[in-house]
Amino acid sequence: MTSVPTASSSPPASEGSPSSQLRYLPESVPMYQCAQCGTHLALQDELISKAFSGRDGKAYLFFSVLNTRLGAKEDRQLLTGVHTVADLHCEGCGVNVGWTYLKAWESSQRYKEDKYILERAACHKANGWS
Repeated sequence: MTSVPTASSSPPASEGSPSSQLRYLPESVPMYQCAQCGTHLALQDELISKAFSGRDGKAYLFFSVLNTRLGAKEDRQLLTGVHTVADLHCEGCGVNVGWTYLKAWESSQRYKEDKYILERAACHKANGWS
């Protein structure tokens, strides 16, 4: 398994202000960014599956994300049953980018617990990878 690059708290020269609390990944690593503001959201290496559905179309399941804050916890009826989830909001601009699974009520869905969904429409790939 490859080592995961660590995020730094200092922004690249072209982004944000030095006082920003956002974490930035090295520019050379494949990542997903917020489609609205470009904030770094997840490493490509943290991607588990692209076979998920979000509110607005395709969604991706990740082991971890960064630069997000949680919304209120709620039970939500999803395609695979009831799950306790919390929406994820981009720390850079506040837009809803997905949700995290806090609890799956069906045993077959428990693999999703403590994982993160990023909506495809809310993020884009960066750093020239396919």
